[in-house]
Amino acid sequence: MIRIGIDVGGTNTDAVAMRGHEVLHGLKTATTADVVSGVAQALAGVMAGARTACADVAAVMIGTTQFTNALAERRRLAPVGVIRLGLPATASMPPATAWPDDLKAALQLHWRLAQGGFEFDGRALGRPRPGQIRAFAQEFAQLGVQDIAISGVFSFIDDAQEREAAEWVREQLPQARITLSSQIGRMGLLERENAAILNASLGLLGLEVVSAFEQALRASGIQAPLYLTQNDGTLMDAAQAARFPVLTVASGPTNSMRGAAFLSGHRNAIVADIGGTTTDVGMLQAGFPRQAGIAVEVGGVRTNFRMPDVYSLGLGGGSIVSPDHARIGPHSVGYRIRQDALVFGGNTLTATDIAVAAGVAELGDRARIAHLAPDTARSCHALLQQMVADAVDRMRTSAQPLPVIVVGGGGVLLGTHLQGMALTRPPHADVANAVGAAMAQVSGESDRVLHLAGMRREDAIAQVREQAWARAVQAGADPASISVLDIEDVPLPYSSGNATRIRVRVVGDLKECMQ
Repeated sequence: MIRIGIDVGGTNTDAVAMRGHEVLHGLKTATTADVVSGVAQALAGVMAGARTACADVAAVMIGTTQFTNALAERRRLAPVGVIRLGLPATASMPPATAWPDDLKAALQLHWRLAQGGFEFDGRALGRPRPGQIRAFAQEFAQLGVQDIAISGVFSFIDDAQEREAAEWVREQLPQARITLSSQIGRMGLLERENAAILNASLGLLGLEVVSAFEQALRASGIQAPLYLTQNDGTLMDAAQAARFPVLTVASGPTNSMRGAAFLSGHRNAIVADIGGTTTDVGMLQAGFPRQAGIAVEVGGVRTNFRMPDVYSLGLGGGSIVSPDHARIGPHSVGYRIRQDALVFGGNTLTATDIAVAAGVAELGDRARIAHLAPDTARSCHALLQQMVADAVDRMRTSAQPLPVIVVGGGGVLLGTHLQGMALTRPPHADVANAVGAAMAQVSGESDRVLHLAGMRREDAIAQVREQAWARAVQAGADPASISVLDIEDVPLPYSSGNATRIRVRVVGDLKECMQ
């Protein structure tokens, strides 16, 4: 059976068709404003190139920047009603604390505080009042708010109060789109609540984008199930993606890193994904991107859900070189590189022109950059390489040598070596992001705080692992293929009962693609 992977970027839509571990065909097309026609065009092109029929497609996996762009540009965001279960505590730190003012204005945020929440050991901090929650829901209805975020203190340990509050809200707002913080984030009330609010703000857009992708599949005659890629390099089905769009915001660089691991065969390496405007550098651990710490920023807001540890810099194929040749980027000609770059007949000196002038790339008409002095070309290219080398060093955690894999359409800029290090540029590197989407797996995660008094640590870990395994199966993983990706076991200081936090993540192959 055939898997089709698609990555919808800001300027290009990349697509590949794969059978097993073989890439049958890959291509790049222009991203369209309506999304549907661009995805449909990519589907038609890749299927024609792979000479495959619609009936042979087992699944379509899509990565998209639609939600990332919405948060970054403060557009297409829905008004959000927030209910926090935390009184009598937490009143001194209201929702959206330390948020950028422009984002709060774009969201039209309405928040309410209610009784509820738990202590770290599961004891009730307070009890939610049904009448109070229903009254809040009525207020949101009068304001025209349909997207609701509910967060509770330590709800990731026990989500019962959040689920109860959601039922009371639905009694007043049957059509509400409700996000529970326990479904997205981890420890840390504000960060988990922030993640829930961001997800709620993308609720309507999530439905629209997923519907557009489904429409593109129908227009192409494909009846296979649709999946979207998540920030951790795994999949969720279309319905889940429409409910939790925020879990896709970093799927672009993640797909590139997963694709780099697959195409190169390296499971532990540093990946540099060079596009037209930016370069994303991250580290592979056991074939997956290294996860960021507990707090990561999305749209200027601290959150704590799964995100790759990626460093981005304003360097790409379309990056503009300053008139004195002392700076490259961060401004870029972007998707207009084939109109504006010198080697393609334009009038703007770009990083691509420097790579051609330095003799490391064969693109366009070299005669158009013949006026650049060799010393200037070499010094500019050395600056370009230094920028990437600094980013690579920034991602290292030790002096241990690691392979450096270069992917993305702008990967030709670097040449074959980087400050003495041999670079790996595997076949199909320019569409590694689509490859990463096509071969993505399904994950399951469980994050619990357990008391080890009267329980062996091994039994506690086994209990959390079983829950993670069950969640992976529920998400569509083939049970026979599931393996443990990582285990965290962190004792909680100053707590009674020998409490410890255990987090287990497992991955497995998508069942549809195993049949």
